[in-house]
Amino acid sequence: MDYSQLIVSGLANGCVYGLIALGFVLVYKATEAVNFAQGDFMMLGACIVIWLTNGDSLGISFWLAVPLTIVIMAVLGYFLDLLVVRRLFGQPQIAVVILTIAIGFILRFGVGAIWGHEPRLLETPFVGKNLQFGSVVLGFEEGAVIIVTLALALALYVFFKHSKLGKAMQAASQNQLAAYYVGIPVKNIQSLVWALAGVVAAVSGILFASKGAIDPSTGLLGIKAFAAAVIGGFGSLPGAIIGGLIIGLVEPFAAYALPAGYSQLAPYAIMLLVLIFRPAGLFAQMQKKKV
Repeated sequence: MDYSQLIVSGLANGCVYGLIALGFVLVYKATEAVNFAQGDFMMLGACIVIWLTNGDSLGISFWLAVPLTIVIMAVLGYFLDLLVVRRLFGQPQIAVVILTIAIGFILRFGVGAIWGHEPRLLETPFVGKNLQFGSVVLGFEEGAVIIVTLALALALYVFFKHSKLGKAMQAASQNQLAAYYVGIPVKNIQSLVWALAGVVAAVSGILFASKGAIDPSTGLLGIKAFAAAVIGGFGSLPGAIIGGLIIGLVEPFAAYALPAGYSQLAPYAIMLLVLIFRPAGLFAQMQKKKV
């Protein structure tokens, strides 16, 4: 049994979970709403880049399709908040939860209606290329997943920590009315956050599609990503990544050690333990609301 290969594969999968969890945290950090359609956003981003790139579709260059997909998903996230989510401004958060669950169903149905339900692969310039370190074989796609995830997490952390826009987003989360009175355009800020969540979804979808097949049900990975966000602590960007890595590393070992089917329970068992012993998550950054 080559445990090192399991670790590498688990890290790559965990990075994807972590990126989807980042989308959860971004929306929650700035709006205190939970976007349960984030996994479906990821799936949609993956389907769009496949449609743009693959030879049986538009056949656009991979290097052109990637930024185009990111822009499309950012615009979609912005207008989703502007035209739909904003209608619930001031309503209980459960209304937003129910809305995003419904949006997830719509996205899965829409993708199935447009592109079908058969699994599809992304044609990348890195297919079949590997790096070998002793007995460990690391595909270019897996290496790209790990590197891009770490770079994006660092960029977002710096953005929220040091930029005026990032601080404005956090201020709007703490107290929307107070933020409005000091001149922060709260509604526009929230639309920008949804656009940023769309960018993260696009990146995670592109990375996932580069290493695995995509179909409408892929959006259900958002459930595991939600568990990752809970484990890491809602409100913590590094926690989202680490929570994803924990799930990614546990899965292959659980599949090896447990009977078939039971391994899928491992991420949720970890989430349950975290909720029992550290309800705010491993890297909680919750703050008391300022009034």
